[in-house]
Amino acid sequence: MTINEHLTEFAGLPVVEFPSPEIEEERLLNAQDHARRDNLPVPDRLEPDEAYTAALAAPESAAWRLRVVVDAEETFEAYFAHFLNRVDTTRVTALSVGCWGESHEDPGVVPRDLLVDNAVRFPQLRSLFFGEFVQEEAEISWIPQCDVAPLLAAFPALEELAVRGGSGLEFPATGHDALRGLVVQTGGLPRKVTTGILASRLPALEHLELWFGVEDYGGTTTVDDLAPLLAGELFPALRSLGLRNSTWGDELVRRLADAPVLDRVGVLDLSGNVLTDTGGEVLATAPAFRNLDRLVLRYHFLTEEMLDRLRAALAGVDLDVSGGEKPDVYRGKATYYPEVTE
Repeated sequence: MTINEHLTEFAGLPVVEFPSPEIEEERLLNAQDHARRDNLPVPDRLEPDEAYTAALAAPESAAWRLRVVVDAEETFEAYFAHFLNRVDTTRVTALSVGCWGESHEDPGVVPRDLLVDNAVRFPQLRSLFFGEFVQEEAEISWIPQCDVAPLLAAFPALEELAVRGGSGLEFPATGHDALRGLVVQTGGLPRKVTTGILASRLPALEHLELWFGVEDYGGTTTVDDLAPLLAGELFPALRSLGLRNSTWGDELVRRLADAPVLDRVGVLDLSGNVLTDTGGEVLATAPAFRNLDRLVLRYHFLTEEMLDRLRAALAGVDLDVSGGEKPDVYRGKATYYPEVTE
């Protein structure tokens, strides 16, 4: 899978993009392409963006996406300054920070620092997505990330943080009293990041979601590194857990079968893992999984026979087993890949 579409909703709000000349040109080209495909008149100009106009009047009604177009002349720093001047950021509750330039180029001022330096101008910010790049801007493993702990320090009222990209990502052990949701999406999650997250003091954390990826793209986290989490010793408010996108899905399920953390987690998301019938057998027979409210296995390598067994064994669980996959076979050898790698 590749991530090739921007979010349309974040933090329960519709996403509205802060425009730039390049973004408006991109929007016009997309509208023209859609018109040609649908055999409709091709527009030569854009109608006013009603969603943007409404969001300007009520900045708290939208999640604002900030991004520059790849190869744009305007820097992200200049673009961000326009946003601060145009939008009443004291009312903004949700931000999604997307592409800040070519993945191989120095962005100049790191967008993290722009947010930190202007934190006082966002007193109501509760939700932040940092790194919402799509494939045409940068593959997930090429997104130039950074130490994101200063974002938590700068926004003590932040309740939701999502981060995309593992290259250069750092998350040293930290503390935050308000954070309720933490999502880290990577094609390769470094062990140092995992251990930093699990060593952090996050007493309000209800949802944790980690994408592990593959070693070729920096995924050095192993299932052993999750021992403190599986032991149920961390994050007392945790109720929803996503352990996704690993090569070791079968072993993960085996560890989860007798993990104390499942005594209090109601929602378990194992999407994107290399999960075969070996792990399916554990899911079908271990009592721990029958106590879940919801189990998500979207993208997996389970056979139809095993899926039937799971549906019967977990009849009381809201079960999502969509997205079945087949391994790549070359010269009689099957190779299994997690959902997101590059």
